[in-house]
Amino acid sequence: MELKDKIILITGGNSGLGKATAETMIQKGAEVIITGRDQAKTSAVAQEIGAIPFHCDVTDDNAIDELYAFILKKYQKLDVLVNNAGIGRRKELTEMTREDMKAVYEVNVFGAAMVAKGAAKIFKKQSQGNIVNIASTAALKGYPTGSIYSASKFALRGMTQCWQGELRKDNIRVIQVNPSEVPTAFGDEENREERPLEDKKLTPFEIAHTIVSTLEMDDRGYIPEVTVHATNPF
Repeated sequence: MELKDKIILITGGNSGLGKATAETMIQKGAEVIITGRDQAKTSAVAQEIGAIPFHCDVTDDNAIDELYAFILKKYQKLDVLVNNAGIGRRKELTEMTREDMKAVYEVNVFGAAMVAKGAAKIFKKQSQGNIVNIASTAALKGYPTGSIYSASKFALRGMTQCWQGELRKDNIRVIQVNPSEVPTAFGDEENREERPLEDKKLTPFEIAHTIVSTLEMDDRGYIPEVTVHATNPF
């Protein structure tokens, strides 16, 4: 698929991986809508990179409905959803709470599913579309203090595989990208400060390159899942 003139939606697009992916796609000539919980930040970032901002909390079904109503009114179509919005909490088993799990699952699992549901309805009518789910190497292997986050990404991986099975007959490609550690804005709702990049670790642009490369494959093929590690982070 050529990205020029394509309509692309990126959730959580106002920082980190989402912002880098939006920038890369805009450079390819795509029209990119970015969403975020922080309306002022989303608008500022959109103006900076040439994207279209839309204030949307993926835990709010009404906000998701409004997002797709906006897209259909403005563009009458959608080509790609990058399901990037996500949060994390690190807790040992003896410290985690039901509320911790609910907060992360609302964004990483339920939010991702409801956003994908809206995109899939459009894609099925078009008989064409692409869903890119941003997961993590935590979707492949757990780690100490990772019960909440890793479980949410395992769930996303399971949903990705289900959607692949359901949607291929409608010419809809569903792709999962698993970044290894990328120093960027990440944490829970209260702690999302940008972290400085590190020379030997991945930057958001390696992940953006991966997303773009998978989408640019001819539509007759797709990459179900790809994992990206830093070559030598040690």
